[in-house]
Amino acid sequence: MAGVARWCFRHRRLVIAGWIVALVLLTAMSQAVGISYATKINLPNSPSAHALAILQHDFPSASGDADQIVFEAVTGSITSAAVRSEVQAMLAKVGRLPDVASVTSPYGPYGASQISQDGRIAFATVNFDAQAQNLPSDAVNAVIHTAQAARGPNLKVALTGQAIENVQPQKSSNSTALGVILALIVLVLAFGALFAAITPIVTALIAIGIGYDITGLLSHVLTIVSFAPILGVLIGLGVGIDYALFIVTRHRSGVRAGRSIEDAAVNALNTAGRAVFFAGLTVAVALLGQFALGVSFLNGAAVAATVTVALTMLASLTLLPALLGFIGPKVFSRRERRRISQSGPEAEAITSGPWYRWSRSIERQTALRAALSLLVVVVVALPLFTLRLGLDDAGTDPASSTTRQAYNLLAKGFGPGFNGPFELVTAIHGSADEAAFSRVVTAASHQPGIVTATPPQVSPAGTAAVALLYPSSAPQAAQTTRLLGQLRSRVVPAAEAGSGLHVLIGGVTPTEVDFSEALASKLPAFVAVVVILAFLLLMLVFRSLVIPAMASVMNLLSVAAALGVMNAVFEWGWGSSILRISGSAPVEVFLPVIMFSVLFGLSMDYEVFLVSRMHEEWVRTGDNRIAVTNGLAVTGRVITAAASIMILVFLSFLLNGNIIIQQFGVGLAAAIIIDAFVVRTALVPALMHLCGRANWWLPGWLDRRLPQLAVDVPDRPPEAGRAGGAGIVGSPGSVEGSSGTFRASCGDEADRNLGSAR
Repeated sequence: MAGVARWCFRHRRLVIAGWIVALVLLTAMSQAVGISYATKINLPNSPSAHALAILQHDFPSASGDADQIVFEAVTGSITSAAVRSEVQAMLAKVGRLPDVASVTSPYGPYGASQISQDGRIAFATVNFDAQAQNLPSDAVNAVIHTAQAARGPNLKVALTGQAIENVQPQKSSNSTALGVILALIVLVLAFGALFAAITPIVTALIAIGIGYDITGLLSHVLTIVSFAPILGVLIGLGVGIDYALFIVTRHRSGVRAGRSIEDAAVNALNTAGRAVFFAGLTVAVALLGQFALGVSFLNGAAVAATVTVALTMLASLTLLPALLGFIGPKVFSRRERRRISQSGPEAEAITSGPWYRWSRSIERQTALRAALSLLVVVVVALPLFTLRLGLDDAGTDPASSTTRQAYNLLAKGFGPGFNGPFELVTAIHGSADEAAFSRVVTAASHQPGIVTATPPQVSPAGTAAVALLYPSSAPQAAQTTRLLGQLRSRVVPAAEAGSGLHVLIGGVTPTEVDFSEALASKLPAFVAVVVILAFLLLMLVFRSLVIPAMASVMNLLSVAAALGVMNAVFEWGWGSSILRISGSAPVEVFLPVIMFSVLFGLSMDYEVFLVSRMHEEWVRTGDNRIAVTNGLAVTGRVITAAASIMILVFLSFLLNGNIIIQQFGVGLAAAIIIDAFVVRTALVPALMHLCGRANWWLPGWLDRRLPQLAVDVPDRPPEAGRAGGAGIVGSPGSVEGSSGTFRASCGDEADRNLGSAR
């Protein structure tokens, strides 16, 4: 690590130019090629997948994605001659577009059910010739533009459906800008120097820009959901600034202690940089571990997030030392440079300051602080016991989106269930089966919670039949999930008994329910694997059994608290008005997986940063009390500053209208608040005081068999008088002595900076 850092420092122009060229070239390539995001849910053994297979085989024209064009007459009726002629002309144009198999008009022979009772709202169904994830975005956009061209003073037009959702733009400019501004404010307050505050942000933004471009290019190779690039920006901005903050903080401490700018940067990368590499690697491993779940929907998002995290980590280890070489002494404010120049090097203060006083208070009231901290975490996590995992519907889309407008129109004219009908599908062999299927449809349509059903439709070959059921509740509502369960387990089996039929229930909503149930069932195993991995890695790092066990449990508590907050905010509606969240929704079923992966790496970062300093003190003194107290006193400020930045960045994404990004922002912000301000700076130190010397115990036979893994090497003091200005030249109190540290490492530029400071 030291060799890489020194090379990047000495060849800083080449390193910075390389990163900038990569950003420019990849941005140009991404804009030239375009993007191809899609949502693909593939559960081959689910009832909904079997229903789709029958449709694809026997109903080729109905097996593609079915989306809706919804229109409303502002005044009068949707069946008036003027409105009817405009709508029919528009639908005829849509029907001739590429990849459109057919259009079912409300003005057709069987279109009466597509017109609301008050006659003001109607919808047409656009049947594409492929599933949404396989449709070219240009073809879907052509349908949107053609339909919306019919809008006028007396006609509202909006579209909804999976294909329409896939091509909706995902914008994060406002939330990203706010996150950057808030992070800059915290960094300025933490460092007191503008250049030191800007450096982590520049590092993170360049890496995020490259990651965003690569994600767009990968969308042509992998199936990547539309929210994945915004998710990558959210994660990258948080961890990128976090990683750079740790390194810059260590760099500034090294310069204060008398190192040259170059040696301080190299030492920072060789100490804090190792922790950053370790944290970035663990986040990437945990994210890519989602492939083991066998759910293709998650793979693209995992790759997008992993690429961005890896780039932010790489930028922190290469681009950051190059930038530190350019800013030189300006990593401090003018006042700090003047003070260092006059007073000489300063040792890192341990036995003074607010964090030392806090650490001492934990030492004096260990049991009380441990109990209070644990109580806080448990209380915050209580809503977890009523957690409902699911997938959101278009009712949670941004109010300005066409999908949300279409959702509202359908709900207004027909009821919210028209946004997600169930498809009854079965294979048939003759007229007797047709009659039996009609009886099943009739029985299902009389079930409480079903508004209406369409007449059965038989395939051209007479080998399959399909009918639609329209629930009274919204697709994401809990009662819709319960209704589907009742139909599958009781109503349909009873109605088909003795007929020889096997009726399946498919459609978008049942597919999403099947996906939620399948992923939720795999979640415990995934969490167990991540927890075991965390235990093994920390056992290698700290040669201990107690510390990794404690860290693993703390990770689970932090995630539990985050999920509790998410459930209270999005399902119960607590604080939703303050957070500017409209409507309620279940917690997205895949978010705990992604969130746990990210939090795993972040908490490992904090754990390593905290406990490694404690371990240094333990090796030096052999006294657990001193080790825990001094370790927290040194690292508490940096951990909470880094956490504050991440919290503000994550909360800034509430400005994004996408409910998935909002849930992720709230969940990670809550997790970081609990993890950094309660767990790492209160609960963990208190428990380590209670455990005493047992914290650092590892059976000898196991210690001999485990490989050595040094994540954060001890920070050796600078060597005074070493050639090249690595140490302090002259007496520690002399002006020339300490300023020589800057001059030796940065040459004439440092002289000019110090001269202006004086």
